[in-house]
Amino acid sequence: MNLINTNQMLENINLIETIRYLLLIFGSGITAFVIATAITPYFIKFLHKNKLGKQIRETSAGGDKAHLFRKLHLKKSGTPTMGGVLIWGVTILVVLISIFLAPPYLDIINHSLLNRQETYLPIFTLLAAAFLGLVDDYFNIRNIGGKKGISIKPKLFWLTLLGVLGGLWFHYKLGYDQIHIPGVGDIALGWIYIVLFALVIIATANAVNFTDGLDGLAGGLLIIAFGSFAVIAYLEGLLILSAFCATLMGASLAFLWFNIPPAKFMMGDTGSLSLGATLGVIAMLTDSIAVLPLIGFIFVIEALSVIIQLVSKKLFKKKVFTIAPIHHHFENKGWSESTIVMRFWILGAIFATFGLIIGLLSHVE
Repeated sequence: MNLINTNQMLENINLIETIRYLLLIFGSGITAFVIATAITPYFIKFLHKNKLGKQIRETSAGGDKAHLFRKLHLKKSGTPTMGGVLIWGVTILVVLISIFLAPPYLDIINHSLLNRQETYLPIFTLLAAAFLGLVDDYFNIRNIGGKKGISIKPKLFWLTLLGVLGGLWFHYKLGYDQIHIPGVGDIALGWIYIVLFALVIIATANAVNFTDGLDGLAGGLLIIAFGSFAVIAYLEGLLILSAFCATLMGASLAFLWFNIPPAKFMMGDTGSLSLGATLGVIAMLTDSIAVLPLIGFIFVIEALSVIIQLVSKKLFKKKVFTIAPIHHHFENKGWSESTIVMRFWILGAIFATFGLIIGLLSHVE
């Protein structure tokens, strides 16, 4: 066999392998969407039957009476919640299906979505944070606790523990100890990487949780974010992680199909906390922490609006916004839910595109 034929054969093999990975990525996302869409009507009926409806909170994050919030959203009291179970549940189901189809004797796909280097920690984070959110949702539904759910301090403690455990795994098991800043280069952090990791998990989980306040808002923005990281992961050679992101996209898209105004069910903390924390883990896995604030721009703005409001009320006894997070401020100003959601989606997509471009350019530096 001459050199030309050998090179042609190698190119064909690489092309076949690329096609198989692309089929895995798109197939995972489509499978998640189809399964989730098919079972959602039955899941919503289950939520209705068992009276698993949202209870509107009576106090704000600062401990004040949430009169304005209740005025805006009391009509949604009783709307089925825990919709996040659909997203992470279907995602795990697709992972299990991929494991079944991956063995050589079946030769349907060449890799499962369960991979030690790429998806162990995102899957663990997804399930751990989902459990925390599930307990919080159940407490809210059954009116357990003074704030109709887990109070801030215990929730923060468990998120911090999850972040520290993840940081330890990344640092000592996977060898992560630096971050990449586009235009600057790699910055070595040593053990400080563990602290940064924990802060990212806490921040993303809470930011998505704050954003999940209007029908369709968080769901649409999460699809944009996971889609961006699917592209980054693919170009970094993290192909299984890219397929996992696509799976989360597909399941989230099915959720959004039934969550757009007027929502038939809500994501709940079991969705927002788990997907937010997982988003942070994926950003760390792809070494894209520098562009995470752009890809998740609206999440950042929502979280900042809450922080600004709390600090202003604490120090100056004044409110910057009529109500926080900021989407409620616009709602109180007379914007319709659909208007806020659509405009926030547009802004989220624009900034995510900027973040994606910067992230891609950093890989050719």
